[in-house]
Amino acid sequence: MENTKTDLVVAGYIMHQNKVLLIHHKKLDLWLGVGGHIDENETPDQALLREIKEEIGIDVEILNQSNMPLVGKIKSNLATPFYVNVHSVGDHDHCCFFYICKAINPEQLQRNKELKNFDWFTKDDLNKELVPADVKNQCLKALELIHY
Repeated sequence: MENTKTDLVVAGYIMHQNKVLLIHHKKLDLWLGVGGHIDENETPDQALLREIKEEIGIDVEILNQSNMPLVGKIKSNLATPFYVNVHSVGDHDHCCFFYICKAINPEQLQRNKELKNFDWFTKDDLNKELVPADVKNQCLKALELIHY
């Protein structure tokens, strides 16, 4: 089996008032969760917070945080993804860690140049044809898991 290049990436499904935020990515022309590549010397949590700030300008709380004591040589606890997959992006693969996030300041939403648009989706909205099947399934699972 041929070894394909695999990049580590993160994506966040941001929740607010029982809706999930999706972005319309310009280059990919797809509706997706917010995310991107994990940079060198960066944890997945740091990458996710950075990507969300860069792409849509808001702050979030990443859910599923650990309350394990910081003892011994542990510097910090990281959030646990609610889902992880490997998917093709054409010439290489992405190993993606998916997180559920809560919007802290949703009123400050703004899109950067990589995005065509963004919108909040209810459970019913996710059935629209514009939402890819994998994204829809992940959003439905995230909405099911969220506890306000």
